[in-house]
Amino acid sequence: MTDEEYYRHALEVLQRELGADGLARFLRLSRSGGGDYTRDREKRLRDLTFDEILASIRVNRHS
Repeated sequence: MTDEEYYRHALEVLQRELGADGLARFLRLSRSGGGDYTRDREKRLRDLTFDEILASIRVNRHS
């Protein structure tokens, strides 16, 4: 199944299970949000060292 076929199938399942209104609500909620990811990431990571970031990645991979 291609990505496009998979996406269409998922939409069909959502519409069947949630109805047209539920599907519309889901699509509205799952759109990309506003904001500036790059700026926000810079703020979050500003005071972290490389080793702290690496440790965080390792912890998240094992959870």
